[in-house]
Formats: sequence, C-alpha cells, structure tokens
Amino acid sequence: MKFVGQLLGQHLQRYPRMELADLYKLLHQSAMGAGHAITDPEAARAALRSECASLAGAEAEPMLDPISPDGQLARVHLRPYLAAGGDVEALAAAFLATPQAHPGSRDKLAKFCACLGDLADAGGIPFPRAQVDAYFGLIIAQGYPVVRHSQAYRTAYRPAYRVVAVSLLPDR
Repeated sequence: MKFVGQLLGQHLQRYPRMELADLYKLLHQSAMGAGHAITDPEAARAALRSECASLAGAEAEPMLDPISPDGQLARVHLRPYLAAGGDVEALAAAFLATPQAHPGSRDKLAKFCACLGDLADAGGIPFPRAQVDAYFGLIIAQGYPVVRHSQAYRTAYRPAYRVVAVSLLPDR
C-alpha cells in the first residue's frame, strides 16, 4: 500500500531509531485514531495540561504531522504547538472530540499491517521480513492492542503529541 510506505518512510527518515513497536503504534494511530487514550475525558484533559506544563526545549519536528491517508488525522506535537502560541484548552477540546470525528477502523489497521512484510522485502523498512512477520503475528494474535513507544524511541525523541482530527483544531 503506497500510503503506508510513504508514511513509514517519512517517519523513519525523521526518527531513524524507530523499532517495530513504533511503526505499529503509528499505523494503529493512523487507522484507529485516539479513542483508546480517552477513557476519562477530565483525566485526559488534566494529563495534557500537566504534560504541557512540564515540557522544555524545542524539538525539530513539525507542529502538525498528518498520519491518515486523507490527511485529516494528525499528530499535534506539543512543543512546536506551544511555541507557536497554541491554546492547550483548545487542543484538549479537539483531542476529546476526535474519536467522534474520526472513528477507528480495525479493518484499515489490518490492511496497513498486512503490507509490512512486502515493505520489508522491498527494503522500505529496515527490518527483515522474518522479524516483521514474527512481531505482527503476535500483534494479530493479541487482537491489535495499543502499544507504547519503544524505550529507544522515547529516549531518543521524547515524544509529546496528541492525535487529533485536523478539522477540529482552532485556526492559528
């Protein structure tokens, strides 16, 4: 699938320490959105406020990082968002409304994951097919669970973002 190859290629270029868990997390977010992160809206809002208050430094990353085929779902990176004067409460509102605006699709996630073996064979991702097949065999057997970023990714890139429907973001 052309979209998956392009999305992963862009992210691997920016984040070369990505592991298979990070690739899967990106595909999961692309297909499923952010609904899994919102079991308690007030807790999600408080977590965003707390995370924003604790961030320091600027990262060389875009504020908006589209992750869906239609470009309507994006990772909003908190550091550049805040540096540009972004409103935390407006972002929280957009984040909380995203699951209704962009419902997840398990079928889409399965399709995205299914093309990774071919991408590995073609050299589109830096993992051998056997490793990809083994990892995604476990993911499928577990019913496509939510995963965290790998420790290597967290250490190298200090990810701080929310997955948001772009149409819900306030005009900047």
